[in-house]
Amino acid sequence: MKHHTVTDSPYGPLTLVADDGVLCGLYMTGQRHRPPQESFGPRDDTLFDEAQDQLKAYFAGELQTFTLRLELHGTPFQQSVWHQLQKIPYGETRSYGDLADALGKPNASRAVGLANGKNPIGIIVPCHRVIGANGNLTGYGGGLPRKHQLLTFENATPTPAALF
Repeated sequence: MKHHTVTDSPYGPLTLVADDGVLCGLYMTGQRHRPPQESFGPRDDTLFDEAQDQLKAYFAGELQTFTLRLELHGTPFQQSVWHQLQKIPYGETRSYGDLADALGKPNASRAVGLANGKNPIGIIVPCHRVIGANGNLTGYGGGLPRKHQLLTFENATPTPAALF
């Protein structure tokens, strides 16, 4: 059964969603591909202490890697993309092409972009760290201003692809 809560962040309210007690969603206000509110289940502020503690530490600059148990609902391809996102180090970026290469599908940049855009657990699964091949900021479900803010917060600069 799903439950949710809403927590404050420097980037606006974040809705956290858990399925049987495991985090399966983190959505921002106005986020593209945000499921309908009624699909989040009843509000329960008691299930999210660890997630809220780690988010608070991240926003305070004290945490760079989340250690939460996650339940990522999506197709096998989407899940493979989201798994690669979790390998992008704090303060670094990768291009959609870099992710496609890491998946062994060098011609799948667009498919990677679509999967990236449907990431159900923003910030924690750092889709904001993916940029265009030319280093420009490109689409972000939470909006380009938020993407820029998150990358600036992490002091992220485009870096060559690393081994995934």
